[in-house]
Amino acid sequence: MKNMNPNKALWEKGDFTQVAATMRESGEELVNKLGITKGMKVLDLGCGDGTTAIPEARLGADVTGVDIAANLVAAGNARAKAEGLGQCRFYEGDATDLHELKDGSFDTVVSIFGAMFAPKPFDVAKEMVRVTRPGGRIIMGNWIPGDPTLVAQILKISSAYTPPPPEGFVSPMLWGIEANVTERFKSAGINEENISFTKESFTFKAPYAPANFVQVFKNYYGPTMNAFEAAEKNNKSDELQHELEALFNDQNTGGEQNTNIKATFLKVTVVK
Repeated sequence: MKNMNPNKALWEKGDFTQVAATMRESGEELVNKLGITKGMKVLDLGCGDGTTAIPEARLGADVTGVDIAANLVAAGNARAKAEGLGQCRFYEGDATDLHELKDGSFDTVVSIFGAMFAPKPFDVAKEMVRVTRPGGRIIMGNWIPGDPTLVAQILKISSAYTPPPPEGFVSPMLWGIEANVTERFKSAGINEENISFTKESFTFKAPYAPANFVQVFKNYYGPTMNAFEAAEKNNKSDELQHELEALFNDQNTGGEQNTNIKATFLKVTVVK
């Protein structure tokens, strides 16, 4: 059996659509601010099941979604079909090597909490720049390391329970540091003045209590699933559970029966 790409294995583990269901509203709000217009060619990289790709297509864009996880690609195609969005197609692919996509073929490349998780960040930046037409834009949403809000804290807590990553591993969270992002895009030929940053927030909303939301992460989100498997071996899964529940309860503003949790991210805009 050939070696499974570890990144592919991570995102095909569980079922990220369960988490994505809580991201729909914020995904749509984010897309509505991107200036996407009818007929625009958009690549949505690390698209999952279409949290931002589907709203882009609803605005009339011609959307190509690329994700490494086959199950999420299938789920995205099913969503697009159900909505009759013929100009939105999802494909399996790797953000570090988009060889099947032609140079300069997109007006806008969007990657919201997607490409940041791919290995080889310099290759990812290079590929995003390559497939963008001159004058086109790249928009990334990246979680910020050490940020006090939800996702950075989930990943921080989870990493405390998992074995150290293999040598040479580059943390996806480095995409949340402006200097790193600048360095990566400059090495792909972008001038520094064409790279800009803002901090924005993304809200996770669900019609159930925060403790149930912890269960969704525990059962369906690859990094948290791995953390629980590792914690189990050390008899620490209760500890991990309590830590996550405390975090989710602390950050929730939706009352006891609803989840409404904001998370801060770095929005990167690159003009080619």
